[in-house]
Amino acid sequence: MNTSSVIAETNNLVIRKLNAEDDMFILKLLNTPQWLQYIGDRGVRNADDARKYILNGPVTSYTRFGFGLYLVVLKNKNTPIGICGLLKRETLQDVDLGFALLPEFVGKGYAYESASAVLQYGRTVLGLKRIVAITTPSNSNSKSLLTRLGFAFEENVKQNNEELMLFASN
Repeated sequence: MNTSSVIAETNNLVIRKLNAEDDMFILKLLNTPQWLQYIGDRGVRNADDARKYILNGPVTSYTRFGFGLYLVVLKNKNTPIGICGLLKRETLQDVDLGFALLPEFVGKGYAYESASAVLQYGRTVLGLKRIVAITTPSNSNSKSLLTRLGFAFEENVKQNNEELMLFASN
């Protein structure tokens, strides 16, 4: 693993920048029922689509903003389990925390562990004072995690004709 791509390490996880070689993992993650239900269909149907998603999304964001979505890997097994990172959406004034795990890794504390590390990175390395997060009203796991992380519900927002809940952490 290229250590210059690692942005954080926790007891159980390594959080690093995504690259084109993560295509098969991204293909799998973006087609899970949870991703499709709560985040939306990104039209990623094969490895080539996944590479384009990585290069046009996270990799472009690293260059443009200095941050993006990162791969979350189980440290002891070198197994990718999800993504977690910071996004700058045109529709939001503030930087947004995003996260998603493969279903078999949900409920084990990894989302909290990775999001905590990404928030610390955002505050200490990037100097972000305020970070927000959006979720669908029906995503109780996300709302619960955001509350545990110290986010508070602020307002409902509309994005792509969808009603979302905006949480903020100051």
